[in-house]
Amino acid sequence: MTTVSNKQKIRENFETDGYVLVENVLDPHKVLDPIISEYENVLDDLCRELYKQKEIKSLHEDLEFDERIIQIYNETGRAHSQFFDFSLPFTDVKSNTPFWSGPAVFNALTDSKLLDIVEELIGGEITSNPVQHVRIKPPEDRLPKDENGFPIIGATIWHQDHGVVTEDADQTDMITVWFSLTDTPVEAGPLKVVPGTHKGDLLTHCTNYVGSEEQFRKLRQIPTKLFAQDLGVPLPMKRGSAIFMHKRTVHSSLPNISNRMRWSFDLRYNPTGQNTGRTMFPGFVARSRNYPESELRDPIVWRNMWLECREKMSRINQEGSDDINKFSRWSDGHPDCES
Repeated sequence: MTTVSNKQKIRENFETDGYVLVENVLDPHKVLDPIISEYENVLDDLCRELYKQKEIKSLHEDLEFDERIIQIYNETGRAHSQFFDFSLPFTDVKSNTPFWSGPAVFNALTDSKLLDIVEELIGGEITSNPVQHVRIKPPEDRLPKDENGFPIIGATIWHQDHGVVTEDADQTDMITVWFSLTDTPVEAGPLKVVPGTHKGDLLTHCTNYVGSEEQFRKLRQIPTKLFAQDLGVPLPMKRGSAIFMHKRTVHSSLPNISNRMRWSFDLRYNPTGQNTGRTMFPGFVARSRNYPESELRDPIVWRNMWLECREKMSRINQEGSDDINKFSRWSDGHPDCES
């Protein structure tokens, strides 16, 4: 595992391995704790909505965040991830589809220490790419099961982040920034990366790959025959650390078999002016050394950008239509997807 702090070593290790884990990037008290507080209010709203719809029997206000969210997941049998996410689905978006774009989240996206490292890797003209998610992953043994008996939230399958954007971003120097709001030891389900795979090509991503484990078969993934999965390295990390990863680095995440929540942010950045690969969604200038006046510093403006996007998305890609199909580059039937 590569963990460094010197800026020159950060770039050297990133170029060699396709990722670098940097400690003490985000201040736990100034950056991470406000996010947790903000999401406690989001969970309040979700519980009130579910209680109103008679899907839960209580607001469970006496429970801490982790126990409360596990309780409502089990009562409803569903993971309500869209309530917490700061992005939108590709299809069937409604005018009231939930998402969260609060000031504490925006503060993390624009954190100066985080952007200092991004700048070291892609330069000083930085756009916050809208391919971004929060992932709340409770312990698997405390989650309800799907119709096939598998936890409703589990491990993440092998993929490259290059594979989740369209061909328009093939020349984009997009990087991923992944960090956890809590300590993430191996048993809590951290990222697992295959060093050096960024030096190769974009690999085929398949659905219904027969060589996959049954619980992941319907998810789009890279067939393990296409890379050396045995060289995968888990990246346990402390709260406040962050992983910076090349867009073609093959990675997955381990299952959460601990007794605690694994709660992470999955962000993207690219040089300003390059295609984000998700042009319907709003990116923004997070840093500009040449034009600092172009930087977005108002979280309300950021939220309004997503509200406007939601309104536009509510009029397209509804009920199987493909008014805009620029969200995926993959089609089924590739020879790589056969056993």
